Amino acid sequence: MGNKISTDLIRGHTDTIILNVLRQGDSYGYQIYKTIIKLSGHQYELKEATLYTAFRRLEKEGYIVSYWGDETQGGRRKYYRIAEEGLERYRQNKQDWEFAKTILNQLIEGGIEPDAKPEGFE
Repeated sequence: MGNKISTDLIRGHTDTIILNVLRQGDSYGYQIYKTIIKLSGHQYELKEATLYTAFRRLEKEGYIVSYWGDETQGGRRKYYRIAEEGLERYRQNKQDWEFAKTILNQLIEGGIEPDAKPEGFE
């Protein structure tokens, strides 16, 4: 395994990652892409196709809103803003992630005493 995180570990969390970036302010696609790389310490790079598919899905579900910026900085860019529903979705996803992390830690690092039976088993 190299110095990059497996995309399998990230799959399912793309929306939450994007919503987290947009919680910090409006941004356009390429900037969001660069922010994700920076946040990961250059350990993860989201594929462009995955990113834009997520934008379309998040917008369709009402979690983000897109708008066109002005042309003062060169080409016209499509910006994304998190909606109130997106903030709530982010909070719920983060809560779900915290719960899953706890369970995964128990499953990967935990152990049971030889004679102990898991809860719910007789």
